[in-house]
Amino acid sequence: MLKGFFKVPKAVNEPVKGYAPNSPEKASVLEAYKKMWSTTIDVPLYIGSEEIRTGNTRTMSAPHDHQHIVGTYHLAEKSHVEKAIANALDSRQAWAAMAWEQRAAIFLKAAELIAGPYRARINAATMIAQSKTIHQAEIDASCELIDFLRFNVEFMSQIYSDQPTSDSSVWNRLEYRPLEGFIYAITPFNFTAIAANLPASAAMMGNVVVWKPSDSQVFSAKIIIDIFKEAGLPDGVINVVFGDALMVTDTVLASRDFAGVHFTGSTHVFKDIWAKIGTNIHHYKTYPRIVGETGGKDFIIAHPSANVKQVATGIVRGAFEFQGQKCSAASRAYIPRSLWSAVKDQVITDVKSMKMGSPEDFSNFITAVIHEGSFDKLASYIDQAKKDADAEIIVGGNYDKSKGYFIEPTVILTTNPKYTTMETELFGPVITIYVYEDEQWSETLKLVDTTSEYALTGAVFSTDRYAIEEATVALQNAAGNFYINDKPTGAVVGQQPFGGARASGTNDKAGSALNLLRWASPRTIKETLVAPEDYRYPFLG
Repeated sequence: MLKGFFKVPKAVNEPVKGYAPNSPEKASVLEAYKKMWSTTIDVPLYIGSEEIRTGNTRTMSAPHDHQHIVGTYHLAEKSHVEKAIANALDSRQAWAAMAWEQRAAIFLKAAELIAGPYRARINAATMIAQSKTIHQAEIDASCELIDFLRFNVEFMSQIYSDQPTSDSSVWNRLEYRPLEGFIYAITPFNFTAIAANLPASAAMMGNVVVWKPSDSQVFSAKIIIDIFKEAGLPDGVINVVFGDALMVTDTVLASRDFAGVHFTGSTHVFKDIWAKIGTNIHHYKTYPRIVGETGGKDFIIAHPSANVKQVATGIVRGAFEFQGQKCSAASRAYIPRSLWSAVKDQVITDVKSMKMGSPEDFSNFITAVIHEGSFDKLASYIDQAKKDADAEIIVGGNYDKSKGYFIEPTVILTTNPKYTTMETELFGPVITIYVYEDEQWSETLKLVDTTSEYALTGAVFSTDRYAIEEATVALQNAAGNFYINDKPTGAVVGQQPFGGARASGTNDKAGSALNLLRWASPRTIKETLVAPEDYRYPFLG
């Protein structure tokens, strides 16, 4: 029982380690990498207190060396998903009744475990499983995940402290209940932090969860599970299943106790889930919460006043870090004619200076895309651009999957502002550039706004404050996260709450209290201190 109004530790963003030559953190992560690389793991389903090995397994390998097996994981059948739901519901009463500060302590401990003893392991696992460079692994698997856990605890305490007014005769209270039922968390391959945060944020607010990680992220998801267990998360609060996505989803959505979905992934899949929820709506106990962050066709637009080197750096970092496999990655750019020659030269110089290979070699800026399906899709668009009269590859354009799924950073120049790669999300290291006439600045802003169905991130580069203001207004619906003189990636928890609208999702802003509120069902309690004893009001005379 609560015996005080407790203040949680002040959340601060976790400092990013540099991994410079001869640094202790570099030695530590390489040691963990080599150990994981030379051993194999077997990942079961985690349902209640059980670790279930079905015997129906798939192998896990590194995208940058796809013949090298690092482990296996077990696939669920429908009965296992139903068991996971049952275990979650069995755990709900005790978890929901647990004092909020006790729940908070679990996730604060998880953050400290990641900051300390697990840091090298979770970074190395992300390097292996998702082919992230150490810098990308550090800002994702360590820093962002630590930030999510710490800031969400602070946001939770702020939410609980937000109470209605009362007067001398009435005491009004607002109780933030968990949702009635269970939450389904579906997480992507590209961010270990997102994989942990989607189930954890719902659980932090007292909900129980069935979590399905991406098949391409199971290796590092296992580290998340280990951390939560060591932090003291009770059995049954987050149940983990792997397997056929359609089967798992259909089984979950068929449950009368389904109370919400926390999703990051493709727009098409999210829309299908939404449609199925709508079809089943009369079956559910309550209206399910639908929270999703999906795709992006994220833009950079440079004004004629922009700094050339800043624009080029924004393009190169925004498009090619983590091989462009970020929903926020820059994948279309609009450059004024007056700047194009200088921007082009700088971008080509930068791209040609990049090394590509295994993330174990810290001199590599580019590694592999996630799997063969992604590789083949990207290669097909590159091949088409080589054939089309209204497109030209100005740098990159090569690819090789003999050892790993390697796609060169590729820049396509098009004369058609509605060219397919200006509109289609590719999710790889490919950016398409359209050169506009300087005097067409305002018209180009309209073009940026209307070209894509998505509205996740975007950036404007300019030194002209009037132009910045014009772009900010004209593009207000084109990006949920809008950047001025910076690349459109790299949102920091607590600083830039993340999410977009249109086809990019429900814009519920991960990394803020707005997201946590989606996992609470408020109850208003009015207590009249001295109740009336006569029905008559004064107006009756």
